[in-house]
Amino acid sequence: MNIATSPQSVLGHVLDAMRHTPDPRLRTVMEAVTRHLHALVQEVKLTEEEFEQALEFIVAIGQATGETKNEVVLAADILGVSTVVALQNNQDPQGESPAALLGPFWRANAPACAQGENIARSGTPGTPLEVTGTVRDHEGRPVEGATVDVWQASPVGLYENQDPSQENMNLRGRFATDAEGRFHFRSVRPAGYPVPTDGPCGVLLRAQKRHPNRPAHLHFMVSKPGHKVLITQVFADDDQNLESDPTFGVTRRLIGRFALAPDGKSASLHHDFVLEPGEMKFPRPPIP
Repeated sequence: MNIATSPQSVLGHVLDAMRHTPDPRLRTVMEAVTRHLHALVQEVKLTEEEFEQALEFIVAIGQATGETKNEVVLAADILGVSTVVALQNNQDPQGESPAALLGPFWRANAPACAQGENIARSGTPGTPLEVTGTVRDHEGRPVEGATVDVWQASPVGLYENQDPSQENMNLRGRFATDAEGRFHFRSVRPAGYPVPTDGPCGVLLRAQKRHPNRPAHLHFMVSKPGHKVLITQVFADDDQNLESDPTFGVTRRLIGRFALAPDGKSASLHHDFVLEPGEMKFPRPPIP
């Protein structure tokens, strides 16, 4: 009889109920999720009170997600899951650029910009930053017409959708590479910033005695038909939080050299990207 007789017996009944799932990948994933959840509950001997708290956390991250913040993505980030998915699916076997998590602040359809244009549109104060680089394929050939989508936080650590003083789409832009695969834009040097802590993820970080401060970085999404979309970040090499990023997103190859000019009044970054062959498939924007 398909009737539970012990905590251990429930799993078999659940897996049996799933056996007719037509989609084989859905069946594989959900069976694995179910096995691990059941094992977790039994391993830690989860109490009823703790179970209620877990459900409340899941509900709360959904309720805290809106037009300016995606708390669900943030939860995946601070648990390291987003980074595991990015690294697992982008092994760069032929030297392709390493991927990084998308983060909760990417917006689709950033302004199309001309080479050399400044994406700091709101009179954003800060150290001027000159960014250059090239995009090549896995055989070292320049990729002309690749789209380099870039976004960043301001020098006070806020994305434009978090800050009423910044105009819409400030510090965001899309650039097309030239015949040599080159791109070039101007901005201001980004600052490190805390991940949002006003929701349930902040409660969790405080309970774990973890700081929320991400190291300063620029986000890049590089795309061209015939190539897999590269989602990555480039981190400032002098940031004190490189080894304690709360989202675990820093890898050695993602650390860029933000060179300060001799007079200390401006900075520059040069970073090259290598694309992997594949389908050009974009992620779903975490926020509108």
